[in-house]
Amino acid sequence: MATVQQPNLEGENPLVEGLERLPVAPTTLVIFGATGDLAQRKLLPALYNLAHEGGLPERFHLIGVSRREKAHAEYAEECEQAIRRFSRRAVDEDVLKRLLEDVKYVPGEFDEESVYGTLEQTLDGFEEQAGGPLNRAFYLSTAPSFFPIIVEALGAQGLNAREGAEVRVVIEKPFGTSLEEARELNRRVLSVFEESQVFRIDHYLGKETVQNMMAFRFANGMFEPLWNRNYIDSVQITAAEDIGIGTRAGYYDNAGALRDLIQNHMLQLLCHVAMEPPVSFTAEEVRNEKVKVLHAIHAPEGDEVGRMSVRGQYGPGHVAGEDVPGYLAEDGVREESTTETYAAMRLEVDNWRWAGVPFYLRAGKRLARKITEIAVTLKPVPHLAFSQAGSLGVRPNQLILTLQPNEGVTLQLGAKIPGTRMMIRPVNMEFLYGTSFLSQSPEAYERLIMDAMRGDPTLFTRDDEVEAQWCICDPILQTWEALPGPLAQYESGSQGPDEANDILRDGHSWRAI
Repeated sequence: MATVQQPNLEGENPLVEGLERLPVAPTTLVIFGATGDLAQRKLLPALYNLAHEGGLPERFHLIGVSRREKAHAEYAEECEQAIRRFSRRAVDEDVLKRLLEDVKYVPGEFDEESVYGTLEQTLDGFEEQAGGPLNRAFYLSTAPSFFPIIVEALGAQGLNAREGAEVRVVIEKPFGTSLEEARELNRRVLSVFEESQVFRIDHYLGKETVQNMMAFRFANGMFEPLWNRNYIDSVQITAAEDIGIGTRAGYYDNAGALRDLIQNHMLQLLCHVAMEPPVSFTAEEVRNEKVKVLHAIHAPEGDEVGRMSVRGQYGPGHVAGEDVPGYLAEDGVREESTTETYAAMRLEVDNWRWAGVPFYLRAGKRLARKITEIAVTLKPVPHLAFSQAGSLGVRPNQLILTLQPNEGVTLQLGAKIPGTRMMIRPVNMEFLYGTSFLSQSPEAYERLIMDAMRGDPTLFTRDDEVEAQWCICDPILQTWEALPGPLAQYESGSQGPDEANDILRDGHSWRAI
């Protein structure tokens, strides 16, 4: 049994006192793909940080399942190394020891029946120690092709339910690569598990700024009255990276920027911007409002795809003072690949609140810098009384929510430049999590793993959400695949392809990356 006590936080952060820590029932967490990159870099460090903060249940067990043969002790040693390397905080030896003292490992191929028999015996062994049933959470940190195989094998072994305990399955993205695949995967998963047991994870939804979007909108009287087509001119959502594809060519060359980021992460961000106030902040009410937004978005079809979307591919260039190769020169990329590394689109939410307001989404690799942000631009004031020589003039106010690299919110206002003349320039009012709350924001996976073990699905996508997202993106992908080239080209380290400007409305421009 891993019994994890909360360390003494006295003197570390005055805002910790009084924070609610919702209880988590005794749980065994099973990670499929336990030796993979996601488990090593994100899941194991997240578990350690939860243990450090007293967030894990007093009785918590960890089981790793992967293909390589190894002993329990060997796997525990790998877990320790991953935590020491990737944890966001320095390791406390006592917490680490308690977390890993009874870790188990089950080797074998995911389609082997014997793996699930061994897994059941291991789960039963923990319950014998505990003297009763424990909640079970199965985390699928594997290649997407294994999702239905593992789910159906769990069902065949009878591991999809446990009398006296809750059983849940956490499924990583991508959830399908098309609308048809997503529907088929939903069908197979829901033939084994109830929807209430399924947690489709999108790590962007675990970020503090995304969750704080609802607080900014619905807890502040200064924003909600303006949050509509009468006052908002446009919304831009950007997810830019300065890195290339690295070692992910096998996945990325079959996915591309639209499937990798826009279909899931960015459409979820759009939902948080555009959703109506829920009747209550329960999981079902919040997700109901997000689905309404997705159903109100008109998916571009036929000729509209060319007017409302653009794709590009990075060529050679300079990033951080170094020469970098183009996409087609990356290891593992097909010579004739037409996979987009940049995608942008203009969408509209056709409802009473947002009619006529463009939502611009863009995502890309090898751009000028790493930044993920939501920029809400208000309509300009109706006169230019402050336009004088030496003045930048009155510019539309902007509310900018930054998710990466530093989470926070900026409100851009017009202010007078000191001096005898009335000259105006934009100034920023900033709120940063790190300085306001005197502590690091928890990693997204910490919040999401905790919520999955608690059974709170608010920050996870429901089956109808996933399918509604694919209904928007599938027509674009089908059009692109029917007309495979040529793709717009852009230099690595730049703002992206010039063709991205073609989808903007008159008077609009992309924010500088």
